[in-house]
Amino acid sequence: MSFTLIQQAEPRLHRSELAVPGSNPTFMEKSASSAADVIFLDLEDAVAPDDKEKARTNIIQALNDLDWGNKTMMIRINGLDTHYMYRDVVDIVEACPRLDMILIPKVGVPQDVYAIDVLVTQIEQAKKREKKIGFEVLIETALGMANVEAIAQSSKRLEAMSFGVADYAASTRARSTVIGGVNPDFSVLTDKDEAGNRQTHWQDPWLFAQNRMLVACRAYGLRPIDGPFGDFSDPDGYRSAAKRCA
Repeated sequence: MSFTLIQQAEPRLHRSELAVPGSNPTFMEKSASSAADVIFLDLEDAVAPDDKEKARTNIIQALNDLDWGNKTMMIRINGLDTHYMYRDVVDIVEACPRLDMILIPKVGVPQDVYAIDVLVTQIEQAKKREKKIGFEVLIETALGMANVEAIAQSSKRLEAMSFGVADYAASTRARSTVIGGVNPDFSVLTDKDEAGNRQTHWQDPWLFAQNRMLVACRAYGLRPIDGPFGDFSDPDGYRSAAKRCA
C-alpha cells in the first residue's frame, strides 16, 4: 500500500459533454438551454479553415452575451501544430471571464500541455483574472497514448482526459467503420466443439486504450471521459459502448 497523496482535480459535474461548432451561432444559442453539464465551443475539427477567425469572434460573443447558467464552459482550441492556436487562446481567454476550461486536442507529450499552461498563466496575470482556467486534454494519437501517464502529471490545471477514438483509430491504423464502434475482424474463435463447430466472439478494440487512460486518470486525480460513438442510427450500440466505460 502506498501512502502517497495525489491532489484531486477541481470537482465539476461532468456527466455529459456537448460539442458545438463555433461557426454556428444558432447551435450555440440552442446549446445554452441544453441539459449538458459541459459545453465545449469548438474551433478545431468542426470549423473549416476559412471560418476559423469568424468562429473565434462568434465564441467570444456567445460566451459574453448568452446565459449559460451553471454549465462548465470550455473551448476546444486548434492544435499546437497550427497557426490558429495562439490566437484562440489569447483572444478568448483575454476577453471572456465566463470561460472555465480549455480542451487541448491531440496532446502527444507533456510539453504540449506546458506550452498552453505558460500562455494561459501569462494572460491570467496580465488581465488579473480571478478564475483560474482548467484544462482537459484529448488523447487521440499513438504518441499521446504512449505518454498518457506523463501527460496526466503535466499541469496543475489539468482536470480531465478524454479519448478521441476517431483520430486514435487513424493514428494506430485500426480497422474501424464506425467512430467508437467495433469490427467483426477484431474477434477470436473458440475451440471446436464435439460437432466441429466454432463460435466467434467480437472483441472491443478500444478496451486497452480506455483502461490505460482510466488508470492514469485515477492515479493522478483526473476525470476520465469516454469518447464519441458515431452511429446515430444504432442506439443499442451506443448504450453498449457507454456501459463498457461506465
